[in-house]
Amino acid sequence: MNIQERFINYTKFDTQSSEESESVPSTSKQLIFAKYLKEELEREGLEDVEMDEMGYIYATLPANTKDDIPTIGFISHYDTSPDCSGANVKPSIVSNYDGTDIELSPGIVSSPKKFPELLNHIGEDLIVTDGTTLLGADDKAGIAEIMQAMCYLRDNKEIKHGKIRVAFNPDEEIGKGAHNFNVEKFGCEWAYTIDGGDLGDLEFENFNAASGKVSIKGVSVHPGYAKGKMINANRLATEFANMLPAGETPEETEGYEGFYHLLGIESGTECAKMNYIIRDHDRGRFEDRKVFFKRCADKMNEKYGEGTVTAVVSDQYYNMKEKISPNMHVIDIVLKAMQECDVPPKVEPIRGGTDGAQLSFKGLPCPNIFAGGVNFHGPYEFVSIQVMEKAMQVIVKICEITSSYNK
Repeated sequence: MNIQERFINYTKFDTQSSEESESVPSTSKQLIFAKYLKEELEREGLEDVEMDEMGYIYATLPANTKDDIPTIGFISHYDTSPDCSGANVKPSIVSNYDGTDIELSPGIVSSPKKFPELLNHIGEDLIVTDGTTLLGADDKAGIAEIMQAMCYLRDNKEIKHGKIRVAFNPDEEIGKGAHNFNVEKFGCEWAYTIDGGDLGDLEFENFNAASGKVSIKGVSVHPGYAKGKMINANRLATEFANMLPAGETPEETEGYEGFYHLLGIESGTECAKMNYIIRDHDRGRFEDRKVFFKRCADKMNEKYGEGTVTAVVSDQYYNMKEKISPNMHVIDIVLKAMQECDVPPKVEPIRGGTDGAQLSFKGLPCPNIFAGGVNFHGPYEFVSIQVMEKAMQVIVKICEITSSYNK
């Protein structure tokens, strides 16, 4: 099975995760694909293949040399985003893309005028959707690349490598992928998530992240007799939102700039609930943002009465740079692998997070490498077959370079 066949086969599985669920995994349909992956790993001859009751899959490609080589790992997640349907995905291949508009379905067009990233892939073979679902390259492309790399190393025994561990997990898209990841069982000195974007992406800096939940208690009174009595939770929700800096939102920031992002509001006169995410690359500014968020609630309580507004802030993950910086050999190996595979590296901060961020703070240094997908989480998502092949080659080269690490 070649890499595009493997990937297209994976897209047949609907593995959308859910932020509303408390179960692990968050959707039972993820387990259907997890069982398939477990069986595929076994068919391909990997060892120690196991899947726990939560859908975390672990496997081993044994070392083919007796040299003292660090055990390293490669990780991808199999859930897809709640933002767009992942059911009945209908992928197709645009061969030798010529830089023009792509008609995904009648009346649905992916155009380089709107998505200029397409122009970076002229002459390549692109896998696209029919414009009604996401594709699932985030992160089934990563799984296909890892699987293909392990098969390549299995079949090319002249490439010496140490013990390699593989893991596939659920629920990354809702920020919970690493929560139940068993780092001790995985048993690696370091690892890589294959979950980045386009060719050459290498990420070891990400946002510090927290959620902010605001609850507002209003008082409902007939509007004709409300003076001095009514507390309109709808209006207070608007007032709270306006207390946050107007220019510090996702649509107004880039690079290392942090933000407050209002995800949603449920509101009525008597009660309002607001869900925020709080992000910043700098740990100090991140802590300041959380303090400011809570102070906004305090100021409103001074105005409207204690207990009117409650703000609860919960940390989600931190900037993995704190844990990668003391282990820069992990990055040096990737840069050398990319160089030897003719892949120009693009080292940029993630304006988001990956499982690797949380895993790094659990004691497993784990930067993020490109998987090839572009325009994630939507119907205009695509992935280049040639970029997927390059990602597979980089994984193989990392294993080969690591075999000389202790020398």
